[in-house]
Amino acid sequence: MVFDLDMIKKVYAQFPGRIEAARKVVGRPLTLTEKILYAHLWDGNATEDFPRGKAYVDFAPDRVAMQDATAQMALLQFMQAGKAKVAVPSTVHADHLIQAKIGASVDLQESLNKNNEVFNFLSSISNKYGIGFWKPGAGIIHQVVLENYAFPGGMMIGTDSHTVNAGGLGMIAIGVGGADAVDVMAGMAWELKFPKLIGVKLTGSLNGWTSAKDVILKVADILTVKGGTGAVVEYFGDGAINLSATGKGTICNMGAEIGATTSTFGYDDSMRRFLNATGRADVVAEADKIAEHLTGDAAVYADPEKYFDQLIEINLSELEPHVNGPFTPDRGTPISKLKEVAIENGWPLTIEWGLIGSCTNSSYEDISRAASIAAQAAEKGLTPKAEFGINPGSEQIRYTIERDGFIGTFEKLGTKIFTNACGPCIGQWDRAGAEKGEKNTIIHSFNRNFSKRADGNPNTHAFVTSPEMVAALAIAGTLEFNPLTDTLTNDRGEQVKLDPPTGHELPPKGFAVEDAGFQAPAADGSSVVIAVDPESSRLQLLEPFPMWNGKNITGAKLLIKAEGKCTTDHISMAGPWLRYRGHLDNISNNCLIGAVNAFGGATNAVKNQLTGKVDEVPNVARAYKAAGVPSVVVGDHNYGEGSSREHAAMEPRHLGVCAVIVKSFARIHETNLKKQGMLGLTFATEADYNKVQEADTMNFIDLADFAPNKQLTLELVHADGSKDAIKLNHTYNAQQIEWFKAGSALNLIKLENAKN
Repeated sequence: MVFDLDMIKKVYAQFPGRIEAARKVVGRPLTLTEKILYAHLWDGNATEDFPRGKAYVDFAPDRVAMQDATAQMALLQFMQAGKAKVAVPSTVHADHLIQAKIGASVDLQESLNKNNEVFNFLSSISNKYGIGFWKPGAGIIHQVVLENYAFPGGMMIGTDSHTVNAGGLGMIAIGVGGADAVDVMAGMAWELKFPKLIGVKLTGSLNGWTSAKDVILKVADILTVKGGTGAVVEYFGDGAINLSATGKGTICNMGAEIGATTSTFGYDDSMRRFLNATGRADVVAEADKIAEHLTGDAAVYADPEKYFDQLIEINLSELEPHVNGPFTPDRGTPISKLKEVAIENGWPLTIEWGLIGSCTNSSYEDISRAASIAAQAAEKGLTPKAEFGINPGSEQIRYTIERDGFIGTFEKLGTKIFTNACGPCIGQWDRAGAEKGEKNTIIHSFNRNFSKRADGNPNTHAFVTSPEMVAALAIAGTLEFNPLTDTLTNDRGEQVKLDPPTGHELPPKGFAVEDAGFQAPAADGSSVVIAVDPESSRLQLLEPFPMWNGKNITGAKLLIKAEGKCTTDHISMAGPWLRYRGHLDNISNNCLIGAVNAFGGATNAVKNQLTGKVDEVPNVARAYKAAGVPSVVVGDHNYGEGSSREHAAMEPRHLGVCAVIVKSFARIHETNLKKQGMLGLTFATEADYNKVQEADTMNFIDLADFAPNKQLTLELVHADGSKDAIKLNHTYNAQQIEWFKAGSALNLIKLENAKN
């Protein structure tokens, strides 16, 4: 089935003219990224050359994708926008609320029992507003999007940071907060700072144990978790053409871990093969008509230093398998050095779990290559030392790999086949014994490995690698094993060596599925009633945030000064808290409970300046709010990295936080703060972070003159009466300042709709 073919034809029909207009304005050859961006300008044909990293530009994305945990808040906001139907094709995917514990069927039913209220809400609200709904068990949003919706040259936004996965089919696909999704679904322009461009030239071809996953693990090691911030990463070269479409998707998927706006590849034969295999020959026929516009100009790739802001070159033929971690996805270690590095750092050497799947690595190719290792283990008399778990990417993948015998191969090794859902990747894993907090090691093919993320245990050392390497290391049960060189002792006492993995890019017999799990919306949803029980603990209708009174904010108290890494997981944890993603007040009880307080080094323990007592962060925030006292959060570098979850912005806003002041922001989180009517500010002088003291009172003394490109001044009044005046930078343009004045971007939408 081909979804939205008419929309795709319309996008392609305007491509040549818009590219021609852009090329005239820019006056040089264009990268693929520039072609797609200029082809999606809100105002039509380009009339100016937008400076990278500086200009805010309005775009018209082709579609919106939402997963169930973020869709709740996005759609609760959309309900207030006053629209009868979404303006662009949109989908909701129920994949985050299913906990992995026993196995697929049992876990899915348990989720249906526990989350029925939420699933019914998402199903009915999708039906009302013309949104496609993928039911629980249908699969992980990004795999389902790749199999059904992604198309070369398209532009999509999604309420999940790994929306970028669709770059594997040549899209510009960008993770956003729910408020951004509301803008697009309401038929409004979507604003993005025109990105810088990082080019990654791939040469050679993968061989042996090396996989597409190792490309992005290497790139993450080079760029770090913030090296891609504000940039699109464009992959090109013969090595890129040699990769499968799902391999490209894996690389783009983990681009979120380097802070990149998104990543993409040019249209090529691997994309044609994947589109044809997934029943979208009609898309191929249309794409082929404008194929020259769906990749970067030849002159760009011939002389990339002239056209990219940064260039990286990787020879795939020489690339070594990598294992990244623990606790951060950018700490890369080649497999040949893993034993040495693990021993040096005192990491637990014994591997207790090997986990395969997630939106990053759950394709047919991934499973088939990992299954080839599992089959060898059975044939060579090896018993896995670690436990195994697999989350198939979609029902189509699950059905096909079961038909082709791969599930049976894994089950011979005692593998648990979990539901087609995110599971352990996002902390939805009821791991036996995790509550003990014991130091241990797991290895997985996911994208993130922050502390506590998979199982809630801060002492779990999680390592990221390819599915085939997960299989090999889980069989060996130790970080000391290098499958390229080492042998294992089988059940007969013999030394055996694992052969390199083999697999299929696409299923030789084709994909198959009986029920993919899709629910089409009603043609007319006007009669559908969306009921939210006021007594519900899971869902809560939203109340507008208060407008700014136009005056300086004074007398604010420091809520917390976060030290070190503070991701959206630290600000608004997932795992068991996912159940409250549709209830702002309840989920606000996890606000910043994972952040490390710079004063004392503890988590979820801050001083209440009104009482002098130490209490949990949400309790102190609520106390300030009840007393009419605004509060401020201070943070370190790359504050808010990780997931796109806007709850990390909405919760502080709900609890009375007026400003977040940091050394630097992750892109999505900074935007989310702006959208929710908050001040997202950075220290003009980073060392001023050190001037903030625990008992400070803060006064924004020139906020009444808030304007683009104008610094703000913050007065710190210390407990001893002394003062420091520090300068703060911001990136607000005139439109974003209007969001702040209105109390939120959504408030502004409602005001404008009321005028009309």
